[in-house]
Amino acid sequence: MIVLRALGALLSYPREDLRLALPEIAQAIRASALIAARERDGLMVLINELASRDLLAAEERYVELFDRGRATSLNLFEHLHGESRDRGDAMVELKRRYERAGFELATRELPDHLPVVLEYLSCREVAEAHDMLLDCAHLLKRIGAALIARGSSYAAVLQALLVIAGETPLDPAAVPRAVDREENSDRDWFEQPAFEAEPLVGGTRAGRSPIPRR
Repeated sequence: MIVLRALGALLSYPREDLRLALPEIAQAIRASALIAARERDGLMVLINELASRDLLAAEERYVELFDRGRATSLNLFEHLHGESRDRGDAMVELKRRYERAGFELATRELPDHLPVVLEYLSCREVAEAHDMLLDCAHLLKRIGAALIARGSSYAAVLQALLVIAGETPLDPAAVPRAVDREENSDRDWFEQPAFEAEPLVGGTRAGRSPIPRR
């Protein structure tokens, strides 16, 4: 599942070390049987943009996309709970899941930050990674649609994750283009935690997932 770490890296802040790692990331994506041809092509477009674009411009684009808008936030629980106390409780549960698996966060990013989740899943069994991504599929679709609406090549990462989860990727032609307006996503938040708290047992779920699938 090293390809999940590669996809998570593409969603990370575009520092110089990411640019230096792009050939290795591209190789991991090309070698993965989990990435379909159409999604692979989209990922190569993103990789080429990151490799060729001025670093400062890439950083500014990243901040504009992911740090200044709720619809494209990579913090998964923000789409579910906003800034409510439930979000903090859900992150505690997710952090405990990491710890039960023997992982400790070594970053200042939040536990629900999508690149962090993908790095964790890259070290887990295929069944767990698939199930966790499937639980998050409606969030991946929401973020992916927001990126498509903005004409962002970062949407290719979300499309690839949907395919890995066994979901149909989004149809870009069916996504309305974004308009300049204030976005209010309060009505789209849900109360359920994004990941089940119970560990997987023998590659199957110990309990029913709290995520409503759509």
